[in-house]
Amino acid sequence: MISSIKPVSSSLTAIAAVRRTVSPKLRFSPLPIIRNFENSPLRVSSPHNLSTFSLVAEKQRRDGFRVGAYEADRSQPIEIGVEVPDEQSGQKVKIGIYFATWWALNVVFNIYNKKVLNAFPYPWLTSTLSLACGSLMMLVSWVTRVAEAPKTDLDFWKTLFPVAVAHTIGHVAATVSMSKVAVSFTHIIKSGEPAFSVLVSRLFLGETFPLPVYLSLLPIIGGCALAAVTELNFNMIGFMGAMISNLAFVFRNIFSKKGMKGNSVSGMNYYACLSMMSLLLVTPFAIAVEGPQMWAAGWQNAVSEIGPNFVWWVVAQSVFYHLYNQVSYMSLDQITPLTFSVGNTMKRISVIVASIIIFHTPIRPVNGLGAAIAILGTFIYSQAKQ
Repeated sequence: MISSIKPVSSSLTAIAAVRRTVSPKLRFSPLPIIRNFENSPLRVSSPHNLSTFSLVAEKQRRDGFRVGAYEADRSQPIEIGVEVPDEQSGQKVKIGIYFATWWALNVVFNIYNKKVLNAFPYPWLTSTLSLACGSLMMLVSWVTRVAEAPKTDLDFWKTLFPVAVAHTIGHVAATVSMSKVAVSFTHIIKSGEPAFSVLVSRLFLGETFPLPVYLSLLPIIGGCALAAVTELNFNMIGFMGAMISNLAFVFRNIFSKKGMKGNSVSGMNYYACLSMMSLLLVTPFAIAVEGPQMWAAGWQNAVSEIGPNFVWWVVAQSVFYHLYNQVSYMSLDQITPLTFSVGNTMKRISVIVASIIIFHTPIRPVNGLGAAIAILGTFIYSQAKQ
């Protein structure tokens, strides 16, 4: 038994001697394979008890490789570092795409709409063409089965009728406003829509709101008033058009909530049906107010001044009007009313800024302050109401 211990002791002494002969660079190498070669029996000068030393070295080599494998397994998630997107993050990306598309389409529509109205000041026909283009686009998509046609009945169209009336009035009034004043001024006044919402809900529906909601109306009303008073190109028709549009869209939202409750029609198809009914409502009034003779003379004058680009402007404003409204109704299926209100506020800011830059709209500092106060009040309102 004693003789069997001595070879082990001498083997350990040989290992220590070998370690002293190895350079520090190799000795402290982090690679397990180098450490294993440091303890290899090939480095031993004496062949005494070589088999015993080989067993010890082989055991250390196995232990070293096991440790290396364990460290690799333990560090694998850190090295890969890939996070699998969950359903919630995918939903956020989808909502972000909706918002970006909504804002971009709305900005483009307002730019082309103002270009058309500057050259062709007939807002009733312009509004009619927007609704006609959207209706045609959806009919083609249903016939070609690009989109699934909605399943509707007589009750659906009955509940849609008051929504279409309010939508038609609001759309035409906003177009009339933009034909008389700058796009930025129209949208500053339209940012006061929450004040009309609270007023209508209180008087007609008997709803009551907490104090913060009422207080949030003060900056909205004050900001709109300050912007209107300091507007360089103020026009009463343009101002009243924006105010009527606010009131009409509030009623549209109220009727939409009642009409869409328990309805299986998607947001995209709901707006398509709304456009078609609004087109039927606005066409006879457009003919009565303006008429084909005025349209023909105005169209000739616009084409002679602008050229073929005018036709492209009309098509663009009509297409983008439908697309931005369609995306907004589609986003309602994916987000909460609070998120939609915040998105609507940010959309209005982007339209105001873009129109000022593109059309070089003159604006006073006080006028800009009034716009900022009104928009800030709209944001506070959306937070307070929830």
